[in-house]
Amino acid sequence: MALALGAFSAPAAAADGGAVSWWVWGIALFAVCFAIGIVAVLAGVGGGVLFVPIVGGLFPFHLDFVRGAGLLVALTGALSAGPGLLRSGLASLRLAGPLALVGSVTSILGALLGFALPTTLLQTALGLIILAIVVLMALARGSDHPRVPALDPLAALFGLHGTFHDASADHEVHWKVHRTPAGLAAFGVIGLVGGMFGLGAGWANVPALNLLMGAPIKLAVGTSGLAISIINSAAAWIYIARGAVLPVVVAPSILGIMLGARIGVLLLQKASPAAVRRTVIVLLALAGLRSLLVGLGIGASS
Repeated sequence: MALALGAFSAPAAAADGGAVSWWVWGIALFAVCFAIGIVAVLAGVGGGVLFVPIVGGLFPFHLDFVRGAGLLVALTGALSAGPGLLRSGLASLRLAGPLALVGSVTSILGALLGFALPTTLLQTALGLIILAIVVLMALARGSDHPRVPALDPLAALFGLHGTFHDASADHEVHWKVHRTPAGLAAFGVIGLVGGMFGLGAGWANVPALNLLMGAPIKLAVGTSGLAISIINSAAAWIYIARGAVLPVVVAPSILGIMLGARIGVLLLQKASPAAVRRTVIVLLALAGLRSLLVGLGIGASS
């Protein structure tokens, strides 16, 4: 209860001081999240990795409430995009299932750990992690359609292979993955860090699926969104139980994300793999740099 009252103090103080009325923040959140919803689907990051640094730096809410909203924003954006991704074949439930199960367990541990660490430490670590992922993706070669010699035994057991239609090239893409044990371990770390920072899981799902396991970039982006909806539903309960979910932040954000995500699905079907990869790199670089600056006290903080 005390945490919830503290959350209302920031927007209320702004309104009482004649700065900005609370409903203006709601409209601004809707507009920002609508744009985030579109590009998040293209990047496969679920929106949380963009929502937390952008809203945390520009809006007058404490970071705890931004982190809580970030998980729900990523969750609803992924749920909104999920049916379209599955119908188009750009997401694989078989591929997402075992990875998301591991990530769900570790995301709960990460959420509990996040409340025990200082905010500035979280921001700085978040920025460094995302920028490291950006460097990894930028240096990678041939990641649009990675070569996978053969299924590993675990991938064969789970049936991690399939086909989807690439509308941009107008041909069928046959895919399979390998290094499944390493992928499971990676998703365990992703869930832990994602729950800790309130990011969801999309910040590193795409590199893990694409660079580590060998999934084509468009399939990796689509499956990442599907995995987010599973992993975030576990971590979000920790933030709800701690009272770190504020309706004035969550409601307009979710509406914007859901509408934007539907447009993003349509764009993803027609986008070229190279364009999707560039979108991932640019968006993660901007979000990582923003978080790092805020953590070091150079940028604005909520």
